[in-house]
Amino acid sequence: MTDLSQLEADLAAQIEAAADAQALEGLRVAALGKSGSISALLKSLGAMSPDERREQGPRINGLRDRVAALIAEKKTALEAAELDARLAAERVDLTLPAPPRRKGGVHPTMQVLDEMIAIFAEMGFALAEGPDIEDDFHNFTALNFPPKHPAREMHDTFWLPENERGERKLLRTHTSPVQVRVMQRTNDKLPGWIANGQEPPIRVIVPGRTYRSDSDATHTPMFHQMEGLVIDRNIHMGHLKWTVDTFIARFFETPAVETRFRPHHFPFTEPSAELDVRCDRSGGEVKIGQGEDWMEVVGCGMVHPNILRTCGLDPDVWQGFAFGFGIDRLGTLKYGMPDLRDMFASDRRWLEHYGFSPFAMPNAATGLS
Repeated sequence: MTDLSQLEADLAAQIEAAADAQALEGLRVAALGKSGSISALLKSLGAMSPDERREQGPRINGLRDRVAALIAEKKTALEAAELDARLAAERVDLTLPAPPRRKGGVHPTMQVLDEMIAIFAEMGFALAEGPDIEDDFHNFTALNFPPKHPAREMHDTFWLPENERGERKLLRTHTSPVQVRVMQRTNDKLPGWIANGQEPPIRVIVPGRTYRSDSDATHTPMFHQMEGLVIDRNIHMGHLKWTVDTFIARFFETPAVETRFRPHHFPFTEPSAELDVRCDRSGGEVKIGQGEDWMEVVGCGMVHPNILRTCGLDPDVWQGFAFGFGIDRLGTLKYGMPDLRDMFASDRRWLEHYGFSPFAMPNAATGLS
């Protein structure tokens, strides 16, 4: 029979000497585990005579309980020592000044908007604005949308309830209604205004919020758009391409810009096109002006004669072109943002990563921060 007193003394010494919780757990398994020394003694009771069992049973069970109590006591002591060490290591000196914190910055959308306005301003474009809540005439009818055009349906347009006159306003689906307002002449049939109260030539950009019932990685229900409008005599597609090419080169800060027109259809332009720019999509980023890929960046075309007539302009005298950029989308391309929806998520970590300091050095291409 094992000397129980000596076994208890040895185990007590080992428990007291345990340096950490891992070592203590090893001792517990060695003594009380399935194959432990005390567990082996308990198993041996079955082979003893009744008299031996009555004598040895209480002694072995008492040993087990005392060793278990020593282990529990040591575990509590080790945990308290560990907590004391953590508190000492993680102590904060409250007498030190708090680290400086950023108190705000320029949102990427506003940064891109400022850059675009600055570039077009240097090209001679004025700024025009209009209401977010529009009527059917300015948002659709005046822009040559047929009565049954799909864009009028609920899956694309946010319609508001009917007013007392039975009219339904809507959240504008594009900034093109402002172009109509700019081109309208003041008369009895079409009340409106002209930029600066002047007749054509007109050269304006129209930035603002727009709304469509759509949401995925590249679309959001509310987004920012910038449209451009030029009305003058003898305007053609060549003027349009030069304008857009010049902007893309300045915005993406590269002289190597190659673009192409791809035929498309918009109700408000004829002919209509989508303009693609040559790019390289390898390496997890988009590089403008190199590679063998093409990416659509803007919808554009010559202003439809019907729109000119609706706005009181003679299409035999005046011609023009229009184009539309997604401001948020240009920001994702230029600054490497993978998901357009993050622009509107109000995640402070994202804003701190992609935001711009209002006191940053001016941008070499645009002169803006």
